[in-house]
Amino acid sequence: MTTTEWITDIALILVVFRQLREGRLDLKTFLIPLGIVAYVAHTYLDSVPTEGNDLVLVGALMAAGAVLGVAGGVYTRVRTADGHVLIKAGAVAAILWVLGMGARMGFQLWTEHGGADDVARFSLAHHITSEQAWVAAFVLMALTEVVTRLATIFVRSRMLTTGQPAPASTRVAVRP
Repeated sequence: MTTTEWITDIALILVVFRQLREGRLDLKTFLIPLGIVAYVAHTYLDSVPTEGNDLVLVGALMAAGAVLGVAGGVYTRVRTADGHVLIKAGAVAAILWVLGMGARMGFQLWTEHGGADDVARFSLAHHITSEQAWVAAFVLMALTEVVTRLATIFVRSRMLTTGQPAPASTRVAVRP
């Protein structure tokens, strides 16, 4: 892995840690992670191969990213206080985020340090036609995870600010 790859992977992992402390939902909340994955997509996503089972691989990892993203958004506390929407990533949201982002980084490290032959055998046996299929699948998984998590948080914040009943996990109990 290059220094740039380490920095972008670690930056994506650290994004959720800044949300472990409750803070205002603002434009930065959306732009920082979207900017990072846009950079990664621009840098590494040359094409999405469509031969063999390449699209199955891409679809499977995008589905995994969507599940992780939605779950991470659901397990992020969203509430209003003093007219502002506040968010705080819970332990489950942080674990899911690190799991998704860390899995990609771990896969890359594994393939660079002895796992490449195993991936090649798996790819051959399952009709995955190129290394670019794996790159596309993991980049699109990250993009999907980020977008679905942010979309879930956005929808939940809009539900709070438009007066719709919030799911039970976002209600704040007031004790006398």
